Amino acid sequence: MDSDVTMFRGDWLGRRAQLSPERTALYDAEGGLRPVSYGEWDAAATRTAALLRRLGVGEGDRVAALAHNCLAYLDLWFACGKLGAILQPLNWRLTARELAGLLADAEPAVLAYGPDFAPVAHELRGFAPSVRAWLALGPGRTADSDILLAERDGCAEPVPAVGLGPGAPWVLCYTGGTTGRPKGAVLTHGSITANAVNTVMSWGLDAGDVAILNAPLFHTGGMNVFTAPLVMCGGASVVCRGFSPDQVFDLVENGPVTLCFGVPTMFIALQQHPRWAAADFSRLKLVISGGAPCPAPVFKGFWARGVDFKTGYGLTEAGPNTFWLPPAEVRRKPGAVGYPLLFVDVRLVDGRGEACGQGEVGELQVRGPHVCAGYWRRPAETAEAFVDGWLRTGDLASRDEDGCYTIVGRLKDVIISGGENIYPAEVESVLAGHPVVAEVALIAARDPRWGEVGWAVVVPRPGHALDPDAILAYAAGHLARYKLPRRIIAVDALPKTAAGKVDKAALIRMYIS
Repeated sequence: MDSDVTMFRGDWLGRRAQLSPERTALYDAEGGLRPVSYGEWDAAATRTAALLRRLGVGEGDRVAALAHNCLAYLDLWFACGKLGAILQPLNWRLTARELAGLLADAEPAVLAYGPDFAPVAHELRGFAPSVRAWLALGPGRTADSDILLAERDGCAEPVPAVGLGPGAPWVLCYTGGTTGRPKGAVLTHGSITANAVNTVMSWGLDAGDVAILNAPLFHTGGMNVFTAPLVMCGGASVVCRGFSPDQVFDLVENGPVTLCFGVPTMFIALQQHPRWAAADFSRLKLVISGGAPCPAPVFKGFWARGVDFKTGYGLTEAGPNTFWLPPAEVRRKPGAVGYPLLFVDVRLVDGRGEACGQGEVGELQVRGPHVCAGYWRRPAETAEAFVDGWLRTGDLASRDEDGCYTIVGRLKDVIISGGENIYPAEVESVLAGHPVVAEVALIAARDPRWGEVGWAVVVPRPGHALDPDAILAYAAGHLARYKLPRRIIAVDALPKTAAGKVDKAALIRMYIS
């Protein structure tokens, strides 16, 4: 019995293909929405696993991937699951020097690269001594010795089943690294499975659901918000190379899509697009934002169109899916993330480590089988972040009388001005409601009188001039005086991390340091 359970954890794509081989698993957006059944996908992933096995990849070996979203990437992910190997998704926005540091960290045996990244792969050849084989996922090779993924078509041999326990690593998913070198969160077969079960059972996903997969697969949002949970329940994903507003509108209006996940910058881009006013969202069952605080105007824009738009909460180290807000409460509790999922425990603690009461702000800590196994080769950082089974998220939240949670900001982002706490997410949400403001970020600046004050870095909407006095007058109607920014800085764009979040560390370097 135990053997059956562990084998299931290693190859649940294979099990899904046995249960529903004819159901559509993937739509290839780059191939005219060509449907791929679970039987076809599993066969392709099995051939990929056989090719990796020929290259000497076995249980515990790392396989790095440097590519845009594509079917081959997904094949590689689940091929690693079949072998007990560990996928290392690489952030393709990083420089070769930065990528070399990640390769040195994980020491992959194979590096797979997409055609767009052949030049970078070539540059990395001298900085990846652990790599025994270079695998080209598309046409074109960096060297004659590189293996083409097409060679898997000659791999007809079966892949022996590997019995894996829930603690076996499956993916090294790297954190954003805005405050230092990225850390590899060890996502295990157990944690990915638990997140999928939590999501399917708590969010109400089913085999008829189809999600847009346009968040990058090097980010937990691309892998685990919908993609893995939909495999669990037999749904489907539309595999997109990346985010394109026009493509999203096409898929929402004319495609089979029922689910949509994105970060706030993506939804802001949709609402500022010419097609927004006429778009038909009636087919959508769930639209959810994550990755960063979402401004209030984004919620209201979707609500005005009849969409129960909500914000989720998660992080690379846990899930990422952690909460759910029932549709009946979306408008009653604007901005709340909701209640913990079925197999998730959460708590709020103050600076002394004591439990917070109703309405008090404290650090959110998370516990459950969806939490990662720690940081790859980082015992000190793992011990600091995981205490007595609880993950210290570094995020601040409050809980209302119903037990519903709202995220108010990051612990490290709190601005303490004259002894009062200012939570940037609250101020940013208010400023974003001004009709001239497209995007905004609040950062802390040193002040001789108050210790710290907030400076707002604002991107105006196209064709509009920014009037700082008008912005502050508007904010004064919504915020206490001590929360008002002491300076408004107009910029053309805000710097973003690879996950699409505003890079506040970069803003501090630009305007404060």
